Amino acid sequence: MKKIEYLNLPNCIRLTNGEVEIIVTTDVGPRIISYNFVGGENILGEHPNAQVETALGEFKPYGGHRLWIAPENMPNSYAPDNAPIEYQFDEAQNSILLLQPLETVTKTQKKITVTLEEQGSGVVINHKITNYGEREIECAAWALTIMRGGGICEIPNEPFAPYSGETLLPVRNLTLWTYTDLSDSRWLFEKDFIRLQVNSENTDPQKIGVLNKQGWAVYRYRNLTFTKHFDFIENAVYPDMNSNIELYTAGDFVEIESLSPLQKIKPGKSVEHVERWKLSNEKIK
Repeated sequence: MKKIEYLNLPNCIRLTNGEVEIIVTTDVGPRIISYNFVGGENILGEHPNAQVETALGEFKPYGGHRLWIAPENMPNSYAPDNAPIEYQFDEAQNSILLLQPLETVTKTQKKITVTLEEQGSGVVINHKITNYGEREIECAAWALTIMRGGGICEIPNEPFAPYSGETLLPVRNLTLWTYTDLSDSRWLFEKDFIRLQVNSENTDPQKIGVLNKQGWAVYRYRNLTFTKHFDFIENAVYPDMNSNIELYTAGDFVEIESLSPLQKIKPGKSVEHVERWKLSNEKIK
C-alpha cells in the first residue's frame, strides 16, 4: 500500500501485486479510480470536471468505479459523496475496505472492499449497502464502472439454438429507456453479442439493460480487455424490468453497470454484490 495523489486528490491509495495496480480514493467516495498494468494505461475513465446539480447538492462522478442504490432515483441516487471516507488496509490479503459516512437522506451506508489477487490481474470487489433507517427498504446494489473512452462494450447473448418445439419460450429480456434508439450506429446487434461502440462525437445518451445469465461483460480498448464477472441468481428479480447488466454512453462517457437482485432490507441489514475483474493485453476475438 502506498498513499499518492491522483486526479488532484492527495490521499489516494495504490495497491499492487507487481503486475497490476489499483488506485482508490479516500478524500471522496468510495471510488476505485484506476486499474491498470504496472506502467500501463488506466482502463477506467477519468472525468474530474463532470458534475450533476441535484436537490441534495453537487454530485461528481470523478470517474472509475462507484456504488449506487438501484432503482435509479433523483435525487437520492445522486447523493453527493464528496466527503472523506474511512479505510482499513489488510496487508495479509492485499485488501482495502472503504467505508462511506452515513448518507443522511437515504439513511444508508456504502462499503466497498477491494482485494487484489496475489498473482495475475484478478481483483475481487465486494459492495455492501446497509440500511440504518427506521423502516424496511427495497433496493439493489448497483456497481457502475466508467470505462476509458474510445473502446467497445460487449455483453453475450444467450447461446443460440434453432427454432424447434424445445425453443418456443423466450430466454431473456431487453430493457429500453425513452432515449434508447436502436437505430443508432453505436449499437451492434449480432448473433452472439450485443456491442456498444463509444463515439466521442456523438453525445446523445444511449442505454440498454438485459438479464445476463452468462454473468460477464467486456470492455475492449486498443490492446486491453477488461472483463467483469458477477453471479446470476436464478429466479431472482432484478431492477429495471429484470436487468442485471446495463450499458450506458454519451460521448466519451461510458459505463458497464451490474446489479444485484432487488431485496427488502430491514433496519440494520444489508445487501451485498460481488464483482470479479480481470485485465488482459490481448483483444477477445
